[in-house]
Amino acid sequence: MFERKLIITEDGSSSIELIDADETYHSKYGAIDESRHIYINNGLDFIEKDNIKILEFGFGTGLNALLSLNNKGNRKIEYHTIEKYPVELEIVDSLNYVNQINPDLTNQFKFMHESEWAVLHNIDSGFDFVKYNIDIKDIRLEVNYDLVYFDCFNPDLQPDLWTEEIFEKIYDNLNNEAVLMTYSSKGIVKQALRSAGFEVKRLKGPKGKRHILQAKKLI
Repeated sequence: MFERKLIITEDGSSSIELIDADETYHSKYGAIDESRHIYINNGLDFIEKDNIKILEFGFGTGLNALLSLNNKGNRKIEYHTIEKYPVELEIVDSLNYVNQINPDLTNQFKFMHESEWAVLHNIDSGFDFVKYNIDIKDIRLEVNYDLVYFDCFNPDLQPDLWTEEIFEKIYDNLNNEAVLMTYSSKGIVKQALRSAGFEVKRLKGPKGKRHILQAKKLI
């Protein structure tokens, strides 16, 4: 895995850069703004259920999980996330997300990163959380999900994760009307999603990105 360093994005929030890979964990135009636009505004807030099961591909800095906890409202969320290369705790301690999002969630955010793998934990009232230290290609999905955050590194860096085979595995473990959100709107991604059975929509992206994708499993 590439060496990582902490950076500050345009909206003042932290992210991580992969040295010598020309890749960052979030948009340089704003980590929080990007994640909130894609995964909360067009993902979590799109699901009209009181009990939601979320599957995330790429836990990374934990930003998507923190935003989901902060924006759950009266809903109950069970959050499953996959991360093969965990971020070093020294870097996690330097992330400024809780200060910008909700300082009251400092302990919950810290626990997400330090908690035992493959164990379902109650992080907060109405928010259960489990993380898996495994390669996405090896994961065996045994739960039907309502929402997927597909937040892997870009298809040029990890082409083997943005395939019809991976998306078919996800599709087969979704409830009807479930939604998959991703930041990538590349043609190969749209085609792979459609070939796996999804109805794909191109939505307006956050600052610095023209479009994002929302893929829906039809009844």
